[in-house]
Amino acid sequence: MEQFEPDRLSAAQLAAMRRSLTSGRGALTRRSLLRASGVGALTLGGLSALTGCGIPPAKREGDAAVASDDHSAQEKEINFSNWTEYMDTSEDEKSRPTLEEFTKRTGIKVKYTEDINDNVEFFGKIRPQLAAGQDTGRDLIVVTDWLAARIIRLGWAQKLDPAHLPHAYANLIPQFRTPDWDPGRSYSYPWTGIDTVIAYNEKATGGKKVDSVTQLLDDPSLKGRVGFLTEMRDSVGMTLLDQGKDPATFTTADFDEAIGRLQKGVDKNQIRRFTGNDYTSDLDKGDLAACLAWAGDIIQLQAGNPDIKYAIPAPGYITSSDNLLVPAKARHKANAEKLIDFYYEPEIAAQLAAYISYVCPVEGVKDELAKIDPELADNPLIVPDKAMAAKAHAFRSLTSEEETAYEEKFAKLIGA
Repeated sequence: MEQFEPDRLSAAQLAAMRRSLTSGRGALTRRSLLRASGVGALTLGGLSALTGCGIPPAKREGDAAVASDDHSAQEKEINFSNWTEYMDTSEDEKSRPTLEEFTKRTGIKVKYTEDINDNVEFFGKIRPQLAAGQDTGRDLIVVTDWLAARIIRLGWAQKLDPAHLPHAYANLIPQFRTPDWDPGRSYSYPWTGIDTVIAYNEKATGGKKVDSVTQLLDDPSLKGRVGFLTEMRDSVGMTLLDQGKDPATFTTADFDEAIGRLQKGVDKNQIRRFTGNDYTSDLDKGDLAACLAWAGDIIQLQAGNPDIKYAIPAPGYITSSDNLLVPAKARHKANAEKLIDFYYEPEIAAQLAAYISYVCPVEGVKDELAKIDPELADNPLIVPDKAMAAKAHAFRSLTSEEETAYEEKFAKLIGA
């Protein structure tokens, strides 16, 4: 990874973000396809937050944010910003049980705000203060891995104190322990994981199981009824795995080979289309027989359609995460660390996982979740078993030059 990163994004990168925010990962609902609100509109102001002038050059990797004065001991409070529908809520929707338990136990009041609609828009809110070395008014935020990496690289996240995180340190599951953008989780801990696997409609496939990218691209019985994702890291990452390449260490030649393979699928009309999360309706109806899919969507689809199945390819699958960070100059770092650690207690993590139905990053949650809902506890899309966890792969961080070049190639492939 490069030591310095320019902040101005290319047209290809911006186009990829627009796709993500309107129909891709950025538009993923945070609990239910039926209940969660949609993504906020992507404004020119939001995009310019990532491209505009006024951001100082990124710091060298390893540079920490300047330590701020911590007022946790005197001010028993936390300001916590999160996505909508990403926290457990009582049946009458008037309270948040786990947050209330945290306050009861610690005396720390949590001002919880659902003010993150998408990564770009949210970064636009906090960037001016971070760039100026000012407090954002937030002690804890949740952002997707690419933005977490960017904030850390810029020196705008505070390094966490392991002494305040005994449960988090001990209970973080192995597949999320060592992202290349934050080795050892010095600055971040996952809130949830997002897995990309293969989904298929068993009725549409005539009972045939679909469990590999090779099958998606080459099985003649699926011709014209296959979907890949408009998220480059997911479609290319899954193809790299199928080719025997590691998404954590691939070369440009490997990337080009994967693009070429997908292009053949387009040229021979094997691939029906590249989709965002709108693949769900086509898969449900059987217009798509099989596709790449996000685990959270599969759980929701299976609740209403028993023909929806999923498979983990033998070479593995792509995983990413939404992550907890303490911004630079936050006033209540120690309090925020206590809250992070609280959600890594298996009993608390189980309550959260039962509500939001995303991949839980907490070791030991299965037994606690079984007390709430045995079916959820046995679902490896929420609680990865050892076999599934061993197949998880993260797409490596890209330099700005790589991301520009790769997104341009991918945009040409999908006709974006």
